[in-house]
Amino acid sequence: MKGTPAESAGGSATASGGGAPRDPAESAVEVDDLTPEQLAAQWEEEKPPAAGALANAASSLVVLGVGIGAVILSVSMGLGTPDKPQPGLWPFVISLVMVALGVFQLILGRHNRDAEKFTRMSTAPLTGLVTLAAMVALMPLIGFELPALVLCIIWMRFLGGETWRSTLVVSAVVVIAFYAIFVLALNTSIPHLF
Repeated sequence: MKGTPAESAGGSATASGGGAPRDPAESAVEVDDLTPEQLAAQWEEEKPPAAGALANAASSLVVLGVGIGAVILSVSMGLGTPDKPQPGLWPFVISLVMVALGVFQLILGRHNRDAEKFTRMSTAPLTGLVTLAAMVALMPLIGFELPALVLCIIWMRFLGGETWRSTLVVSAVVVIAFYAIFVLALNTSIPHLF
């Protein structure tokens, strides 16, 4: 069995005992050599410690609060009927699911031992959400191309730990593909710069 490095949120891979950064491509090859059982054992060793009941309750309350807020906003947008839906109908349905899951987690999942303790890596989903909201806010002002390109770069390089080469190539291809589909082919009203 080959040793594998621990992957950080920032994408730099280091040897298990610390040391010089290693090539991500080399790390990917070593991970591919592991059997499913070895890979599961590695993940079990590297995962953060379990969260306590207080952390589980706090995260449930956050989900519950976001769900209730989304319900209120959805109703304000108008629900309509199933055969004549208005803009708030589907967000309303999704919001109800969020509320139900929050209540379920708050009541029955407080002592869930699979939940992980908040660590530095826990900020990655928050970073993804904030950058996504920023892209949506910037689109009406400068079009979708530049915000989408920056979003792809942040997600792939800093959240996904991809190499700069693959990050830049894939990000450019994604933006070009979106432009070709939604602007050139479908002629949608999505804000665009070019």
